[in-house]
Amino acid sequence: MESLAILAQAAPAAEGAPQGGGFNMLLFLVLMFAAMYFLMIAPQRKRQKAHQKMISELQTGDKVLTIGGMIGVITNVDNDAKTFTVKVSENTKIEFVKSAIQEKLTDKNSEASAK
Repeated sequence: MESLAILAQAAPAAEGAPQGGGFNMLLFLVLMFAAMYFLMIAPQRKRQKAHQKMISELQTGDKVLTIGGMIGVITNVDNDAKTFTVKVSENTKIEFVKSAIQEKLTDKNSEASAK
């Protein structure tokens, strides 16, 4: 009990202490935003640009994977409607919007050289 009384007496009074720290708080927020940008936003934008480039380079004969998990070969590219027609089996062709293509699996040039 006596040590508690000693600690209470040793604590300085906060009445006359200046209320600083506004600049420190602002600096901390700016640094946190910069870290978030470089760790999260910039890599996402880089992946998005790479995906847009891949979609713009797709052409007839490329084998693709859709976001729904379907694998097929592009048979028609409609740039006006921004769609691809993808052949998923012998008698089945499905039209997809360009953003529904997840990745390019192979292209007609590498397929021809493999044969």
